[in-house]
Amino acid sequence: MRLRAYLILAVMPLFFVSNLIFGRPAVETVPPWTLATLRWTITCAVIAPFVLPLVRRHLDTILDQWRVIVLLGFLGMWVCGGLVYWSLLYTTATNGTLIYTASPVLVVLADALISRRPLPMTQALGVLLGLLGVFTVVLKGDPSALLHLHFNIGDIGFIISAIGWAIYSLLLRQTTIEDLPTAALFFVIAWCGATLLIPFMMLELALGAPFPTTAKAWASIAGIVLFASILSFSTYQYGVKHVGPAVTSVFLYLLPCYGVALAALFLGEELHLYHAAGLALVMAGIMLVSSAGLRDLILAHFKTGA
Repeated sequence: MRLRAYLILAVMPLFFVSNLIFGRPAVETVPPWTLATLRWTITCAVIAPFVLPLVRRHLDTILDQWRVIVLLGFLGMWVCGGLVYWSLLYTTATNGTLIYTASPVLVVLADALISRRPLPMTQALGVLLGLLGVFTVVLKGDPSALLHLHFNIGDIGFIISAIGWAIYSLLLRQTTIEDLPTAALFFVIAWCGATLLIPFMMLELALGAPFPTTAKAWASIAGIVLFASILSFSTYQYGVKHVGPAVTSVFLYLLPCYGVALAALFLGEELHLYHAAGLALVMAGIMLVSSAGLRDLILAHFKTGA
C-alpha cells in the first residue's frame, strides 16, 4: 500500500499543475471568485452520485466533526482556490509559484513541532534540496533574479494561501476524521468550500463581473474540475492518509517541474539546462524525505520473501 501511495503521489502534482494549463485561458474571461465557485460546485455535482451513499453511511461522524470539515473547506477551496485566482490578478506566476512552494516546508516543520520530535537530518536535508530545486526552476538558474522580485497585494495573498495549505494538510491528519473514506471526506470538504464561495460569486456578479458564456471558458472550467479538482485533491488526501502530510507535501516540489513540461508541450515554451538541474534536486529531496518509509517498504519485502 505504501508503494502504491508513492506511485499515486508521483503523478499527483501533474493534476495540480493542470490548473495552470486550463486556468490560463479561463482567468482571462471568468472572474476569480466565480471561477472558484463554479469549479467546486460542479465538482460536487459530478461526484455526488458516487459518494453520497458513503456520506450517508458516515453521516454521524461528519456531523460530529462539522467544525473541522468546514475549516478544511475554507482553507482548501476559499483560501487555496478563490484567493489564489484573485491574487493572480495582481502578481506574476513566478512570484506566486515561488511563494507557494513554502507550504511543503511549513508542513514538514509544523508536523515535527506538533509531534514534539526533532526533524531528522535526512529529512531536513531533503527539504532544503527540494526547495533549492524549486528555486532553480522558478529563478531560471539565476539567483540574482531574487533581487528583482517585488511584493504586492497579490504576493500577500499567496503567502496567506501557502500558510492555509500547510494548515489544511495537517488538519487532514486529525484522528477524528482520518477514518472517513477519502471520497466522502473530499466531497463534504468541497461542498463546504463551494457553499462558502457562493456569496463572493454573487457579490462579484452583482458588481458587474461577467458570467462565463463561451465554449472556450466552459471547456477550461471542465478541465479544472476533472484534473485540477477531483483528481488532484483526491490523490493528495489519499497520500496524507497513507504516508502522512510531511511526505505527501514534499511531492508538491514536483509542481514546477511538471509545470515546465506541460508549458513546453502545450504552450510551446522552451526547456533549458536549469530545468534538468531543478528536477534532479527535487527528486533527491523527495528521496531523502521519504527515505524512512522506503526503507521500511524494502525491509518488509525481504521479510515477506523470506
